[in-house]
Amino acid sequence: MKRLMVMGAAVAAMCSAVPAHAADLGLEAGGARYNDVWGAEVGVTYRVGVSRFYLAPTVGAFIYQGDNDRYYEQTFTNGNTVCRDSTNGQFAKKEKCDNTAIKPYARLEAGINIPAFGAVGGGARFSTSKVVPYGTVSINLAPSIRVKGNAGKDYYALGLTAGL
Repeated sequence: MKRLMVMGAAVAAMCSAVPAHAADLGLEAGGARYNDVWGAEVGVTYRVGVSRFYLAPTVGAFIYQGDNDRYYEQTFTNGNTVCRDSTNGQFAKKEKCDNTAIKPYARLEAGINIPAFGAVGGGARFSTSKVVPYGTVSINLAPSIRVKGNAGKDYYALGLTAGL
């Protein structure tokens, strides 16, 4: 416990020594493939840097088409569409046919900024099912906009990060 407290104090001291311009709040959005499922990732990141090195914790949500095939939509000849339960054929509420699922995640990245290019680094993605290490590359499009790609075992993502 004492070791953990000392490490926490050291990290807090390092973060407090970082100049204000080295911190960057950002929004991320893009497409992703996680555990063989395609979807979208949206998140908020807080990038803290010292010299050319950075640390970026991120929280967000993976939005995807769920795997519940119990409900389906049926369209009648008159054009009306209804939701049905495949287990018994009964009509169901329309929202049961919306199979959108959301899974929260957190990521922690560390890397190095490369002037006039972007950044390279690595990180770990934490979700309810597992922890996935990955590599990351970002390319500067504008002063506060980057295109970013992540790749790891069972995890691929490509999208934009905009600094605020």
